[in-house]
Amino acid sequence: MASHGILEQKRAEIDAIKEKIANAKGLVIIDYMGLKVSEDTAFRKELRSSGLHYEVLKNTFLHKAFVELGFKGFEKSLNGPSAVAFSDTDVIAPAKAITECAKKYAKVKIKCGLADGVYIDEAGVKALAELPSKEVLIAKMLGSMQAPISNFVYCLNGLISGLAICLDKIAEQKSN
Repeated sequence: MASHGILEQKRAEIDAIKEKIANAKGLVIIDYMGLKVSEDTAFRKELRSSGLHYEVLKNTFLHKAFVELGFKGFEKSLNGPSAVAFSDTDVIAPAKAITECAKKYAKVKIKCGLADGVYIDEAGVKALAELPSKEVLIAKMLGSMQAPISNFVYCLNGLISGLAICLDKIAEQKSN
């Protein structure tokens, strides 16, 4: 039987993982098995440059943390070696970075993810990675909202200039 000190240490690790998951806007769980040390080093460097926190975690600890936080669906993905890329600021960043890295490093396999507290499978992670950035989406939305107003102003301007031309012609005819 495990000693009290070991159990406390495991509890502390699970609590730390729970805190990381709770604070994460987005995360992606991957299988990294087969990466060479040089590839793993480059992989970690790319993730750090994307502003992500990357960590290899025990599946049992991850599973307990997800269960205690009330998340479901992760148990089927938590087999074999697992590493997690967390982002505390961006929902899409982990999916984008991991998907790009998976293209470079064939050994990296996406298992699943979490986006704004919602479980997403491998296909969902890849779909999330294809979304444009938040700034691009906001710009498109503002452009869409602005287009009807711009068109309305353009039409009004056409009517007013047409009326001005008409009045000018009438004034010209009256003066002749």
